[in-house]
Amino acid sequence: MSVQRTVLVTGGTGRVGGQVVARLVEAEGVRVRVLSRDPARASGVLGPQVEVVGGDLTAPDSLSAALDGVDGLFLVFPSVTADRAAGRLVATLAERVRRIVYLSAHGVPDDPDGAAEPDGTILGSHARLEGLLAGSAAEYAFLRSSGFAANTLAWAPQIQQSDVLRWFVPQARRALVHEADLGAVAARLLTDDRHQRAAHHLAGPEQLTQVEQLAAIGAALGRTLRYEEMDSAQAAAELFPTMPAGVAAAIIAGHAAMITQPEPVTDTVRHLLGRPALTFAQWARDHVEDFTGRQ
Repeated sequence: MSVQRTVLVTGGTGRVGGQVVARLVEAEGVRVRVLSRDPARASGVLGPQVEVVGGDLTAPDSLSAALDGVDGLFLVFPSVTADRAAGRLVATLAERVRRIVYLSAHGVPDDPDGAAEPDGTILGSHARLEGLLAGSAAEYAFLRSSGFAANTLAWAPQIQQSDVLRWFVPQARRALVHEADLGAVAARLLTDDRHQRAAHHLAGPEQLTQVEQLAAIGAALGRTLRYEEMDSAQAAAELFPTMPAGVAAAIIAGHAAMITQPEPVTDTVRHLLGRPALTFAQWARDHVEDFTGRQ
């Protein structure tokens, strides 16, 4: 079998990037390369089917070897922390890579401004990257993801110790996305010549309150879990003690807004993959070991 294209994956040892790697390894005619600041460690995690090359997205001059001969790129950008390097990074990537699939977020405006100054917010960072890529990349696709199902792993330490979860805004209603869906869609867009120069809003197949999410985790574990609501001040002090106060407040307020304006459900996964999006219940079953602490 001849190799038809080389795809570079950033964040390849992470939850979403790891799913992208797994799907691309299964694809015919694809050579998979992963960018890592620690190639030795990444090679040990990913195995011999994946080429690992050193480099750092925050230092675009370090990417030359990683980008050599690359046809497609899955981009996970270190939002906010690396915003000042975004312009040089995108210019470097667009010059060397034909197709870029960028993991963005739901809530970015349809016409983001790549010339805007960084505003210190996650959505602002995503919007700026999208604008830069739209203005310079030959081919691009943006995965505007709703909340990651994996964010509920923040509950794991409490669930490992108790049947009670102390958290905030229990009635926040979300359409959380399984990372396997994000990985499968990204791999499809990197290897399929359709669906380019577009933004795709990915969401789970149902809206669940945080209480219902906890119940799904309990069902997967065979336990009855109880949600104990914390007010905003308690949550900020106990759950986000090292986080800037404004950021913690924004997270809590964002969840409160999802009581009356829940995350929408979309049919993007079905449209791109030909199957329904995976449910949160399935995600919970896939992550039982994370909630029990047993590997």
